[in-house]
Amino acid sequence: MTALIVHRAGPGVTIQDHGRPGHLAQGLSRGGALDRMALYEGAALLGQSADLAALEMIGMGGVFEPTAPIRIALTGAPMRANLDGAPLIWNANHAVPAGAKLEIGPVTQGSAGYLHIGGGIATELVLGARAVHLNAGLGAAVAAGDHLPIGADAGGPVGLVLDVEDRMSGGDLRLLPSVQTEMFGDPACTRLADTRFERDPRSNRMALRLASEGEGFALEGGLSVVSETIVPGDVQITGDGVPVILLAECQTTGGYPRIATVIAPDLPRAAQTPPGAALRFRFVSEEEARAAYRVEATDIAGLPKRIRPLVRDPRDIPDLLSYRLIDGATAGEENDT
Repeated sequence: MTALIVHRAGPGVTIQDHGRPGHLAQGLSRGGALDRMALYEGAALLGQSADLAALEMIGMGGVFEPTAPIRIALTGAPMRANLDGAPLIWNANHAVPAGAKLEIGPVTQGSAGYLHIGGGIATELVLGARAVHLNAGLGAAVAAGDHLPIGADAGGPVGLVLDVEDRMSGGDLRLLPSVQTEMFGDPACTRLADTRFERDPRSNRMALRLASEGEGFALEGGLSVVSETIVPGDVQITGDGVPVILLAECQTTGGYPRIATVIAPDLPRAAQTPPGAALRFRFVSEEEARAAYRVEATDIAGLPKRIRPLVRDPRDIPDLLSYRLIDGATAGEENDT
């Protein structure tokens, strides 16, 4: 079987897919990719199922080498990437020969980049998924020396790029009221929507911790809330008044009060917000939230239509002389009239 040899990997490199729904009652959250749109984008570029597993790379990637020719796609947060020293375009697919060194460096925007491979990463299924869930002890981070098995690739064109909307620069996150919203009152909710937040460096796959100026949002008596079911998107207010957006690998129950819930279509934007970028909250109606879900579904279905050929700089093509560059050239006599 074809394998991807890992020569070096950053501390935040893990195998991820869409996770494991349906296990909350057993204390296991869904997990999966922080940016699920990136999975759909990679699948569209490679013409394969979005259920296949990819590498999620938080902050930085690593150095990888395939044992046989493969196709790859790069999506999510842009990162510095090169193939045997030649730079690679992000949000695009590429051919990688056997033995070539694929080097993916730090992010240049956003938080988590994704490396997709034709055929997907074919590690064994655990509870119906390949996603690594570190907090639950399911799998481990990718490390130097690993040989990651790759599934069979049906093949397809390379040299394609996907036009995507920016979700790597912060922005607005749409909210729905949650269980304890009324306990906070209108003044606190209004102040929440009027406050500029930034990503706290202590954020991780469990939660996006937010930093802001001014007083916090602590709820009097909030620490006496009975622990209950929580899900990704819930905005908890900690004992010191800090808002925390729960992400893919959050716990399944919690006792911090929830002032609101970020709708699922906006969670990729939340997870990809880089340090220093502004985040703001905006409460919406249930109908607006349903409309956002419909728009997201339409966007996912329309991804293949946004793929176009990648125009490459000849200086970035190491095997330029192997291309037939003069097919169709003539002496010009046939055009004389």
